[in-house]
Amino acid sequence: MIPKILIAPSILSADFGRLNEDIKTVEPYSDMIHVDIMDGHFVPNITFGPPVVAKLKCGRPIDVHLMIENPQDYLEDFAKAVSKAHGKRGDCYLTVHQETCTHLHRAVQQIKKLGMKAAVALNPATPLYTIEPILKDFDMVLLMTVNPGFGGQEFIDSVLPKIQTLRNKAPKLNIQVDGGINDKTAKLAVRAGANILVAGSYIFGAKDQKKAIESLRV
Repeated sequence: MIPKILIAPSILSADFGRLNEDIKTVEPYSDMIHVDIMDGHFVPNITFGPPVVAKLKCGRPIDVHLMIENPQDYLEDFAKAVSKAHGKRGDCYLTVHQETCTHLHRAVQQIKKLGMKAAVALNPATPLYTIEPILKDFDMVLLMTVNPGFGGQEFIDSVLPKIQTLRNKAPKLNIQVDGGINDKTAKLAVRAGANILVAGSYIFGAKDQKKAIESLRV
């Protein structure tokens, strides 16, 4: 049985000058809050680091997506920041990219020792076989449906078979998708097997954010 559909608004599309206010507007209708961390090296954009995450006020679980080089060097800092922002770590995720982790299994174990859920992200062109040997160690797998770095990109349809393949391999796994998610692409992703939907511009750019979020619960 596929896990419950969950919605995770991405604050990449929020107003960085009023992050807590924007989080507060979507929190009542959301299941978690997705926080994109970018370093300008792994992806061609820069967002913020642990000091900003620590200042967030978030009642929902926080899903920290590390689009950075050498993520293992910053896991403890982000775990501490999540504790300050959310009050606890056990229901929150730290997601590292397969493409940036030379020793992925070690990074996953480090995340778990820090008391957080461990997830891995794969870019659209990264094949599933790169994580299959340790698939059972992940609490979630994020399959990027755009090339990471910027919000508002177009959904890459060719990732759909990848989602379906992963769901067939891991029926109970949390499979997250991120990039180009709206009311139409959400249906495609869920049909393929995704159950956690990250959406940024579709939610924060909507006049009625509650309605936008509910439209994703297909």
